[in-house]
Amino acid sequence: MGRTVPTFTMVIQQEMASWSKFRRGLRKEDQDALDALFRAARMQLASSAYAARPIPFESIAMAMLLAQQRMIRHLDERIARLEESHGHDNNHRLAV
Repeated sequence: MGRTVPTFTMVIQQEMASWSKFRRGLRKEDQDALDALFRAARMQLASSAYAARPIPFESIAMAMLLAQQRMIRHLDERIARLEESHGHDNNHRLAV
């Protein structure tokens, strides 16, 4: 008996393929950025499969946003540590 529902890995691969013309139109550095976003989506396979959203791209986009938010938080914390070590007032930064 065959699998009737594609795995989320297959869904991401299909989604990547559907964006291939868009990707080809991008500059090299933007192609790399898009590839990184899809890699981030693959890091959340279990949660995306568990969510079982009717529109799979919603889970893919949320995984991409999650990766971006983690990076923003990491960079914000790094900036705060650098500012503290240099004695700067960091009250001007936004809380995320």
